[in-house]
Parts: sequence; structure tokens; C-alpha cells
Amino acid sequence: MAFSKKTIRDIDVKGKRVLVRAPLNVPIKDGKVMDKMRLRAVVPTLKYLLERGASLVLMSHHSKEGVSLEPVVPVLSDLLGREVRFLPDCLDETSRGEIRQLKPGDVVVLENLRFHPEEEANDDAFAKSLAELGDVYVDDDFTVMHREHASVVGVPKYLPAVAGFLVEQEVTTITKALENPKRPLVAIFGGAKISTKIDLLDNLLPKVDAILVGGAMANTFLAAEGHQVGKSLEEDDEESLAKRIIKEAADKGISLFLPVDVVVTEDIDTARNVRTVGVDEVGEQDIIADLGPNSIAQLGPALAKKGTVIWNGPMGIAEKPEFANGSHILAHAIIASGVDSLLGGGDTAAFVDGAGMQDKFGFVSTGGGASMELMSGKPLPGLQALRDK
Repeated sequence: MAFSKKTIRDIDVKGKRVLVRAPLNVPIKDGKVMDKMRLRAVVPTLKYLLERGASLVLMSHHSKEGVSLEPVVPVLSDLLGREVRFLPDCLDETSRGEIRQLKPGDVVVLENLRFHPEEEANDDAFAKSLAELGDVYVDDDFTVMHREHASVVGVPKYLPAVAGFLVEQEVTTITKALENPKRPLVAIFGGAKISTKIDLLDNLLPKVDAILVGGAMANTFLAAEGHQVGKSLEEDDEESLAKRIIKEAADKGISLFLPVDVVVTEDIDTARNVRTVGVDEVGEQDIIADLGPNSIAQLGPALAKKGTVIWNGPMGIAEKPEFANGSHILAHAIIASGVDSLLGGGDTAAFVDGAGMQDKFGFVSTGGGASMELMSGKPLPGLQALRDK
């Protein structure tokens, strides 16, 4: 499916101030950027605009309350190879005066938009005041395309609004994987709760050839099949949902791979008594914390056919090294197989980037919630707000 929205290729930006919604919501600790993946991803769009004579006003948010975006400025300066200035507010007259003085090639970053409650409230007056900062609006922040916030859906009412390269690539890649994949199409689900991924499961079931379920959400499937899951995280009120998915997969002839072995512990924090056991050997005091190697090996024949893999959610508590092995085994198996691979979800992206494997996959989405919504077949308000081709 061709991308249906106008992009930065369709507009003339010479001598114009371009207001860019950029993915600057990155992990920041002690005033330092801890993960540059999203910043690197937006660079092609920013360089394209700068090379064509634009000045840039970058705006974004941070998901943690009260966190300033100032630490991203030196990182962006390094990535762009030019000075990037920080403006402490988007509404004060001093900052707005500086923006009016921008020359082609200048780049400024506005402070965290969510310091203003009007941003998340999609306040029209706030959106209009943001729109006054630019001549053209570019959305290259896929991470918020599912949000109805002022900087996402409000500003496009007042400015010519187009997509950047990253948004175009995200939408095109995810849509192609769902609508015209190289077969077999294998979906791999991890993460904590089945209830948060039911729309995703329902949308993908008619499209996939095989599914592997890992992470804590697999515990609900195991319990639904009568297995003991000990003290593991499990949604007992969603077991009927798991049973429905199991039945529908069987009815449609889809290979549904549930865990056959798991890594358990008696304490997540201290990693006490960690061992790999079969799913029938989980004790009453055990907590399932990762997927075992035999569970992942079930995918071998499907991966060998070199089709397409969509992976959303780690196989275990991957932020703890003791429980990240399942995700590592899976990642290496996908890479070695040579399949077309698409990774979605913030935790999955953080895992592969932290492991230094991001560039070994076909595509790693920058958007957690947005990629989930798009894969679930839901419209993205931020995308709908942009101009059609």
C-alpha cells in the first residue's frame, strides 16, 4: 500500500521556518541521554530540511513528569554537525522573539510541551500559539501518532502539515508486513498482559501463519490449559480470552506455540533458585520469569522458511540479565534465519538497542503504543491530521 499522505518531498521549505514534531522523548538519567535510537532515526528528515534552506523549530514531550528536554540538545548538535539551541519555553515572548529571528540552517529545541497541561488537553488556543512558530508543520514523531494532543492533531489545523521520512517509513513498513508479507508470517508476542494486546491478537490472527507467546502473558495461556503457574503474574480473569485465542488458532489452522519450558525463580529481585523447568514442573513457590530454549526452538521450522517475523514484547523480564536469555536466544534466531523482521513496542526496541542488535533487524519501530495501534488495525489521529496526497 502506497503512503497516502504528503511528505517533506512534496513541499518547498526554502527560507521557511519548519515546526517539527520530533521524537525527543528518550531515556534521560542524571541529565544525560541514555538511548539515542529515536534521535538517530529523525536525523534524515532534519538534514533533508536543513539542506533545502529551512530553519527548524523542534518540539516534543517527555513521558516522565517534570523532565526537561535540554539534555537532548548536545546530542542533536553532534548528530547534525551544527549548533542546536535550547529555548526554555514555547509561549514566553523571549523564546518566540528568538524564533522570529531564525535564519536558514538554524535549529532550536523547545522545552517539554507537557509542561503545559494544554498540550495533552488538545487545547485549541495552545495549538494555535504553537502553529504561530512556523510556516510549515512536519510530523516525524511516530511515537505520538496515536495521541490526540495539541502538537499532534491541533497544529495541523493551522499550518500545511506533512509527514517526515520516519513516519512514512514506520507506516509503510508496518502496513506492508500486515497486508503483503513474505510468507510464512510469524507473530511473536511477549510482555505482561494479554488484556493489553487483545486487539492486536484479534487483528493479526486472520493474517498470520504461526504465533509464539512468551512473557508474562503466556502465563495466562498456561493457566487456561490447566498448568500450575505458581506465584507468577497471571490474569485469571482473562483465561477465557486465552481459551478463545487457542480455539480460534486451531480453527484457522494457525500454529500456536505456547511455552514448553520456562525459567523460574523464587524471588525476582534476588534471583533466588533460578532454574529452567518444563511447564509441568513449575512449583507453588515459583515465579515464571523467562522463556526456556525449547520453547523458542519450536519456531525453528517456521523461521527456516525465511518469511516474515513480527515481534512485540520481550520473552521475559529482560531488564534483568538473569531473565533476558530467552529474548537473546530469540533475537539471535531471528537474525540468523534471514527472515524479514519487524520489531514493535518500546520494551522490545529498548532490549535490542541495549544489546547492540538494533541494526541487525529489518526494522525496529520507534513507536510503542503507535505501532501497537497500527498493528491492531486502528486509525492514528496524528496521521489522519496530515494532508492527503
